Amino acid sequence: MTAPTAGTSPTGASPSGTTTGPLAGVRVADFSRVLAGPYATMLLAELGAEVIKVEHPVHGDDSRAWGPPHAGGEAAYYLSANRGKRGVALDVKHPEGREVARRLCAGADVVIENFRPGVAARLGLDEETVRRANPSVVYCSIRGYTGDDRPGFDATIQAESGLMHITGEDKPIKPGVAITDVLSGLNAAVAILGALYRRATGGEGERVEVSLMNSALSGLVNVAQSALVSGTEAARYGNAHPTVVPYQTFAASDGWFVIAAGNDRLFRTLCEAIGRADLGTDARFATNGDRVRNRDVLIPELSALFATRTAAEWTSLLDGAGVPVGRIRGVLEALRATEGATFQVEHPTAGTLDLVRTGFTLDSVPADREIAAPPLLGQHTREVLTELGFAPSDISRMEEAGAVRQAAYRST
Repeated sequence: MTAPTAGTSPTGASPSGTTTGPLAGVRVADFSRVLAGPYATMLLAELGAEVIKVEHPVHGDDSRAWGPPHAGGEAAYYLSANRGKRGVALDVKHPEGREVARRLCAGADVVIENFRPGVAARLGLDEETVRRANPSVVYCSIRGYTGDDRPGFDATIQAESGLMHITGEDKPIKPGVAITDVLSGLNAAVAILGALYRRATGGEGERVEVSLMNSALSGLVNVAQSALVSGTEAARYGNAHPTVVPYQTFAASDGWFVIAAGNDRLFRTLCEAIGRADLGTDARFATNGDRVRNRDVLIPELSALFATRTAAEWTSLLDGAGVPVGRIRGVLEALRATEGATFQVEHPTAGTLDLVRTGFTLDSVPADREIAAPPLLGQHTREVLTELGFAPSDISRMEEAGAVRQAAYRST
C-alpha cells in the first residue's frame, strides 16, 4: 500500500472532531515540541486540519515533564497546546521509525519541525529530502534565531530581544507567560495559511521559516519603532505606557485597577467622572503629548484621589462614564468571569477536562463541535501506521524493536 495522497485523510475525518472548517482535508505532520510549534499546529487543528503529532516513544514532548500540576498523569503545560491532534510515538533515529516518518511526510500538506539546525537533514526529514517525495508540501521550520545554531528558549529570547529590558520597574522582569513562543506559534500559523492559500490558487509548495528572536522583535511593535525613530534606547515604564498618559495601574484603597485613557476626549471624560474637571482643562495636560511630558505632575494627583475609594467603586464609576477601566484579576478568576472562555473535552485518563478556547471564532467552525482531547503518548500509533499501509505484523515488530509505541491505558 502506498502512502496517502497529500491533502486527503484516510479516515475521512479530522482529528479535531469535525470535517468542517476551512482546513478540512489538510494533513499536518507535526514533528515540533514544547510550545511554539505545538501551538501553531493546535491553531491549524482548530481550523479543521488533521494534525498528526510525532513524539519520541520514551519521553515524548518535553512539555510532558513540565509539571506539576497534572491531570490524569498529563502535565497541564502539555495539555494547553495539543488538543485536536492524533499522537504517534516514533523514534525517528531508528531505521524503521524513519520509514514511518518518510511515509507520513510524503502524504502531508504541511510538515512542521523545530529540530536544531542540521538534525532534520541527518534524519532525512529536511525540506530538500521531503520535497523530493512531496513537491507541493508546505515545510515550516521554527528556530530560536535566524542564522544562528544556538538552541532558543523563551527566557533567553526575552532577554536578548529587549523584551525583558522594557518590562518591570526597578529591574528587568520576564512576562509571566512564554510570550515569544506564543508569538512564534501565531506567526507560523499565519505563514502556513498564506502558503496553503498560494498553493491552492495555483502556486507551488513553499518554505516557511520562523524564529523566536524575530517574532519577539516584531512583537515589540511601537516600542521598537520608537527606538529606531528616536535613536535612543527604550526605557522601562513598569505598568505605565511610554507614549500614552494616563494608561497604567492605579492603587485603590483595597487593590489595583487599570485606566486606559487613550485619547484627549477620554482623558477629559475621566477627569469629569472623578470630579476633577480642572485637570481636563489644565493647559499642562491638554494633549496627550502634554500629559506625557508632565506625567510626573499628573499621575500623583490622580493616584492620591484613587487611593480614597475601592477598586470596585472606581471601576463601576468609570465604566459607566465610558472610560476604559478594569480591575486586576487573577487568572482563574478571569477564566471563570469570561463567558465562553473555556470548554470541556473527555480525556482518556483525566476524564472531563477544562481547556481554554482560542481567541477567534469562524462561522464555518461550530463552537459546540466535538474536539479531541490532547493525545496520550502514542495513543494513535497503530491507527496511523495502519492508515500509512503498515501490516499489523510490521507494527508489532516495530513495537518490539522500540521504533514505535502504542499507548496502553484504561479510559475513565
